[in-house]
Amino acid sequence: MFYKIIFQHWYIQCMTGYYIYSPFTNTLQDEDNTGTTYHDGEVIYGLKPYIHYSCRYKTGSTDVVITYTLDNYITVEGYVNGTAVNRSGYLLDNITGGSGSTIYYRGYEIQSSEELYETLAVLDNEDDTTASIETYRYIKVNGVKYYYDSNNDTWFSMLNGVRHYEQSRDFTDTTNAGYRYYDEAREFTAWVRANLGNLKTTDAVSEDGSKSLRDVFGENLIFDREGTISLEDPNSLFNQQRLAVIRYSIEKNLSIAIANYNNYSGMAGVSFQMPTLSEEEWEKILNNVSIISFMQGLNIGGKIYNGYSIVTNTKTEEVVNLDSIYITTGDGQYHRAADKDLETNTNITGAYFNIDFERKSLSGNGPTTYYYPHGESGCYSSIVNQTNVEVVDNVYEYIAQVGSGNSLLATKYFTALGRERYSMYRTNNNAIELLDSFVN
Repeated sequence: MFYKIIFQHWYIQCMTGYYIYSPFTNTLQDEDNTGTTYHDGEVIYGLKPYIHYSCRYKTGSTDVVITYTLDNYITVEGYVNGTAVNRSGYLLDNITGGSGSTIYYRGYEIQSSEELYETLAVLDNEDDTTASIETYRYIKVNGVKYYYDSNNDTWFSMLNGVRHYEQSRDFTDTTNAGYRYYDEAREFTAWVRANLGNLKTTDAVSEDGSKSLRDVFGENLIFDREGTISLEDPNSLFNQQRLAVIRYSIEKNLSIAIANYNNYSGMAGVSFQMPTLSEEEWEKILNNVSIISFMQGLNIGGKIYNGYSIVTNTKTEEVVNLDSIYITTGDGQYHRAADKDLETNTNITGAYFNIDFERKSLSGNGPTTYYYPHGESGCYSSIVNQTNVEVVDNVYEYIAQVGSGNSLLATKYFTALGRERYSMYRTNNNAIELLDSFVN
């Protein structure tokens, strides 16, 4: 039996913002490349324009829009003390050294360079029937991995399983992305504190230009280090404001989209409303790439169905969360960073992004080839049933504390976290300039 879906919305969350899929009034009279004709004034379903996690703040001669993300990376655009600015970076405390010298985070040395290796299946050309599996040295820049082919003394990237050689670039043999992450975060955080240190949540400006968000955001200094609580800590004032801005934006725009559906449905006496999400559900949404589907007004025979579902993704290239880093050990296994056995394990060999441990496949014109970029197997009690994993609220603090007895874990984890975050693709990166900074 088939039923008509009366109401359906989708919320699609990304690293710096989100889309809402909902009905709207079309204003374009046109035909697309599929032959579908759109009429002016017709109500159709589609993706609304991308909405950033942004908030405007205004005080004195400072008038800026701060765009937040799912981690501690922000973009500041506007005027600071009357001067135009457009700056982006990570906010981090507890960094010492840097600017060419040894750098430390929470007292642990960050590796200044790393030599990374990965197993890869490749085809000589798109018509090949059999893939070869080899291990290559690599670096990752702006979301793209570049591998070194020692047979040709040339670097290449992969597209559809085929090598594409970088004839004009000879990349460095090692990557210092982890070091750069902390060094640039140290400088950016100092700039934010010097120029926006007095910015308060009460300086937030609503769409009508008024400061009517006091009841939403409270009254705090945004970039203040409150006692021993660092900017990047989950319970910092900055993080509270980041989460409040994201949640306020989502609730406001979803409520508008859902309420507007009342104008489109033409159903007398039926009112569609934004459902109340639990705090546990909000925690998932605010910290992971997510999709929320809302459905209301569905006749299922005995009653009308009203509900929603939330799907979160903890393994995605778009976000490097604190639990996204897995640790490898000399016994050929990989572990979550909070695995209790790592607290005293002195045979830690490396740390990598969790998605790099997933099985990959490559299909040419022949049979499908399966391979693992890292050959280690997952520790059962850590990766599968997670019975041996410490439950922690602040991973930064936990790793630093464990590091007092095992500094190797802290060094590997913090370096890998910085490396993977620095290596991510970002729309505001200058790709050419960034690539050129990794050549010999």
